[in-house]
Amino acid sequence: MALHNEVQDEREALIHGDILEIILSYVPLIHLMPARHVSNSWKRAVWTSLHHVNPVKPWLTVHTQSHHAPHVTNTFAYDPRSSAWHEIHASHPRHSSALRSSHSSILYTLTPSEFTFSIDPLHLTWNHAPSLCVWRTDPIVAQVGTFIIVAGGVCDFEDDPLAVEMYDMKSREWVRCQSMPAILKESAASTWLSVTVASDMMHVMEKSSGVTCSFDCSTMTWQGPYDLRPDQSVFCCVTGTVRGRLMIAGLMGDAENVKEVKLWEVEGKLGLRSELEYEELGTMPKELMVKLMGDDDYGMVGSIAVNWIGNFLYVHNSMEPKEMVVCEVESSGGCKWGSLRNVAVNDTTRLGRMVFCGGNVGLEYLQSAVAENCRFVEKDM
Repeated sequence: MALHNEVQDEREALIHGDILEIILSYVPLIHLMPARHVSNSWKRAVWTSLHHVNPVKPWLTVHTQSHHAPHVTNTFAYDPRSSAWHEIHASHPRHSSALRSSHSSILYTLTPSEFTFSIDPLHLTWNHAPSLCVWRTDPIVAQVGTFIIVAGGVCDFEDDPLAVEMYDMKSREWVRCQSMPAILKESAASTWLSVTVASDMMHVMEKSSGVTCSFDCSTMTWQGPYDLRPDQSVFCCVTGTVRGRLMIAGLMGDAENVKEVKLWEVEGKLGLRSELEYEELGTMPKELMVKLMGDDDYGMVGSIAVNWIGNFLYVHNSMEPKEMVVCEVESSGGCKWGSLRNVAVNDTTRLGRMVFCGGNVGLEYLQSAVAENCRFVEKDM
């Protein structure tokens, strides 16, 4: 036994300390679960690697669904920490309606009889809520604390096209709230609106004008409108958050000639236009704009979608989602741009629905997922 321990200690000594921590920083998160059980020194090295050398980063999830058979779904996840894609095999519910997401942290389905939603990072767990009071087809949906807000997207035969409902996940009840401001009446659907959550408020921006209204869950009332278009040459903008700070991504020029795609941070207090300032953080490189929209096809700009996940911005063309543009907003305030192949795209998924979400994924969450018979299959880039 003593000889065995000596041999084991000698083998561990070959790779240890800083060298082991650096090596582990390149290992996909899913493979670090068994690594931390090798020994106490490896456990410490995994912890140091994840907290200091190459910290955990939020994952992007891509969910594909057949138009003809909604119960047929597939989930892919991208870990930017290790630049690794995984296909997730889990016991997904058999959806009878379309998967949707108007905010990057929540995935949902909606039928006349039920509203189901998932808010965990990889969307492995689903919650079932009673049917909404107002029937909707294209609402904006976002989570604010323990509440799920559903606004707009109302069917034509309903009385109030701006109706808002709030689901309390604790009491499991719906509450009718103050309707959306009248200024949003002509655009009260997720197709025309961008939504984000910051400081326990839901901010809704009209993409074409930058007009923004904010919903306060504590009072169930709306504030605004505010004009958050950072520059008059911006013809389409969407809002999001990075590290709790309000951000805006804007397309400059017009739909026939997109000149630039820029990213700003909003500084100041909403409601006081004179106090608002916009710090420009970065501009999408020209070569990435060509990849995104095509050299001569800027008229497809209406198909451009943006997802804010943690400190990452993912931009894709829903007509050609094979490649995405990625922007990481660094803690220093700068932007790191790149492109990413979407492994969820193949000959069959092109004809189906594709929904983008994401969230913070850690080792404990992955451990729990594996314990529930969830399998992660690494995909080639």
